[in-house]
Amino acid sequence: MLARMGRRASLAAAAATAVAVTAMFSGATLAAATPAAPQSYHPPAIKHVWVIQLENESIGDTFGDTSYPYLSKTLPSMGALLKDYYSIGHHSLDNYIAEISGQSPDSDTQNDCPVLVPFPSKATVNSTYHQVEGDGCIYPASVQTLGNQLSARGLNWAAYMQDMGNVPSRDHTTQTSQGPACGHAPTGSADSTEKATAADMYAARHEGFMYFESVIGNKAYCDAHILSFQPLLKNLSKTSTTPSFSWVTPNLCNDGHDSPCANGQPGGVKQINAFLEQWIPRIMDSPAYRAGLIIITFDEADTNTAAACCGETSGKSASHPNVAEPGQTGPGGGQIGAIAISPFIKPGTVSTVDYNHYSLLRSVEQIFGLSYLGDAAMPQVRSFGPDVYTRP
Repeated sequence: MLARMGRRASLAAAAATAVAVTAMFSGATLAAATPAAPQSYHPPAIKHVWVIQLENESIGDTFGDTSYPYLSKTLPSMGALLKDYYSIGHHSLDNYIAEISGQSPDSDTQNDCPVLVPFPSKATVNSTYHQVEGDGCIYPASVQTLGNQLSARGLNWAAYMQDMGNVPSRDHTTQTSQGPACGHAPTGSADSTEKATAADMYAARHEGFMYFESVIGNKAYCDAHILSFQPLLKNLSKTSTTPSFSWVTPNLCNDGHDSPCANGQPGGVKQINAFLEQWIPRIMDSPAYRAGLIIITFDEADTNTAAACCGETSGKSASHPNVAEPGQTGPGGGQIGAIAISPFIKPGTVSTVDYNHYSLLRSVEQIFGLSYLGDAAMPQVRSFGPDVYTRP
C-alpha cells in the first residue's frame, strides 16, 4: 500500500475533477447477534448476492476517473452508484472483518495481523454491540460471521479467493474435490501470504472469514466454504450450484493492491478495470443472477483520509471499544463508493445516502432474514433501501 502513495499523490490534483465526474451518473453463542429491528422497507426477493472486494482507492480514483471506463462509465450505467459509501478503517483487514462480522477494529487488525495472535480465551464481549474487547487477530469460536448465520439458516455460501493454493506450501491449503481450500497459516504463526510471489498472489488478509475460530476451527467446514477460483465458473453455471452468498476476492494484482505486480503485470486501477470487465459479465450471464445482486467496493480509501459516516466517531465506545480512532487517524477509512447491479436496480441509479461496510453486512443480513451482527446493529447504520432498489 505504501509503495503506491507516490501514484496517489500525483492524482491528488485531479481528485476534485474526478469526484465531479461521478455526479454525472444521474446456534446461540456468547457473541450472539442483536435481533433485527422492525423494518418499514423490505428489500426485493433477492436470492443470490456476490460481493467483489477491491483494494485501496478513493472514489475519485475509480468510479470518478474516466481513464478507467469500465469502472467509471460502464458499471454505473448498469446499476447504482452509491456515492456516499465509506470504509471503516485502515489498513485492510479491519475492513474485511467488519464486512462479514460487524466487529470493529483493534490495534492488531488495524495493522493487518502479520502474526495471527488469538484473542485471549476469556476475552470480554460487551453487551451493546457484542464487540470482543482487547487486541487479537483470531476471534473466539463464540463469535459468529455472516457465513455461520447463513449456514444456520440452511443457505450455502462461499468465499472465492483467486490464486489460493497455487503454492500450497505458502498458504497452507488442502486439496478437496473443489480444488484448494481453507488457506491460512496456523494460529500464532506469521502470515506467509503478506507479500505476493510471481506464482501465488493470494492474500489471506483480503478475506475476513479466516480470522474466526467459528470458521477455521472446523476443518471440514472451512474446506467447504473457503475456496479458490477453480470452481467458480462451474458453480455459476447452475442456480442450484451457485451459493446464496459469494465473496469474491481477486489476487493481489487484480484487486489493485500491488502496482506493479509480482508477475510483471501493471496492477493498480488498470488491473481492477480489466478484472471487472472479464468477470462481471460472467456473473450476470449466470442463471442465478436473475434474482441476484452484485456489490463492488473497496476496502479503504487513500491512507491520508479518515472520513466516516453512519455513527462512526473518534473515542472508545460500545461500538468500537478497542481503539480511539477506528480509522487510525480519525473515525473512518474514507469515501470509497460502491456499485450495486441487479435486475431490481434501474440502470444509471445514483444514491447519495450514507453507507459503510457495516451497512453492507446489514443489507445482506436483511436480504436473507438474518439478525444483525456487531456494529451492523447500530441505529445509524442503514440497510440498502429504495434509493438503491429502484426497479420493483
